[in-house]
Amino acid sequence: MWVVKLGGSLMGTPELKSWLDVIAKHGDGRVVIVPGGGIYADAVREAQRIAQFDDAAAHHLALLAMEQYGLTMEALQPELATASSELEISERSWQHRGILWLPCSMVLAEDDIPKTWDVTSDSLAAWLARKINASRLLLVKHEGVAEGTALDQLAKDGVVDPAFPAFAAGLEGRFRIVGKDGYAEVERVLTSALQPPRAVH
Repeated sequence: MWVVKLGGSLMGTPELKSWLDVIAKHGDGRVVIVPGGGIYADAVREAQRIAQFDDAAAHHLALLAMEQYGLTMEALQPELATASSELEISERSWQHRGILWLPCSMVLAEDDIPKTWDVTSDSLAAWLARKINASRLLLVKHEGVAEGTALDQLAKDGVVDPAFPAFAAGLEGRFRIVGKDGYAEVERVLTSALQPPRAVH
């Protein structure tokens, strides 16, 4: 399984549709999309500033913002299927569908996930990757980052959220941050992985 987080910065770009199309066509039940928050999460931040509610409420609303972005993606590519639990992720995998994760149910059930803005969709993507033993975790952002950059440096530079190094520690699979135009490379990898092995004569 792969976990691919599609950041909010892709909203409204042609690249977002390209990512969704690649995963719908070639994901074959092996790719789970984690939606960012995007403009929906920005609205939560603004609402918190105006209404002055606590971070626990903002955390819940930000999860709903991720779900809104996920449902937006589903509207753009209806061949993708949503999943809210590990069982549903497994079922969509058996169906060979590209999977859109709706995080509320799973995340709110975990008491050890801090309810602060330090935990965003980046950390939740790492958490899910560990939960389902994903072989790869891709964070898709506006710009890519050199592979091998230290996690603490990524957090210090604001590329990922402050909690990400802790959530990504001990990841079994390969981790990369790729730019919004990285879908072509991912398509090549997914396509080659589906090819049957060559016969040896």
